[in-house]
Amino acid sequence: MIKASAHIKNDLYKTELKTPSGNTLISDEPIDKGGKDLGFSPKELLCAALASCTNITLRMYANHKQWDLQEVKIEVEMDRDDKNNTTTITRKIEFIGVLDQEQRARLIQVANSCPVHKILSSSVEINTEAI
Repeated sequence: MIKASAHIKNDLYKTELKTPSGNTLISDEPIDKGGKDLGFSPKELLCAALASCTNITLRMYANHKQWDLQEVKIEVEMDRDDKNNTTTITRKIEFIGVLDQEQRARLIQVANSCPVHKILSSSVEINTEAI
């Protein structure tokens, strides 16, 4: 089980995020949404989670295959259509290194099987309870 906690006080909308291992991150809303832009917005965190997970998965795979993948740059954009209740996420990946077309195609397949990609592209159930 993976856990994270969030804590907010009266400071609009600064939220302190923590993991059980002690990692801490600040999330906030942009100034135009009433926040102070002190950290990633929640939607930016979602995009960053996909980008980070994809990078880690690609690095693990390329290292295992001993491919000359020097660097991976990923840009994730998310567009929400509230009217139709749809979300489109676009992930752009730049591979830097000596790779042939077959290796690049395989890396795209690997990117599509990173754990966060799998979570976002499958059915998700969220249970909420007061404690």
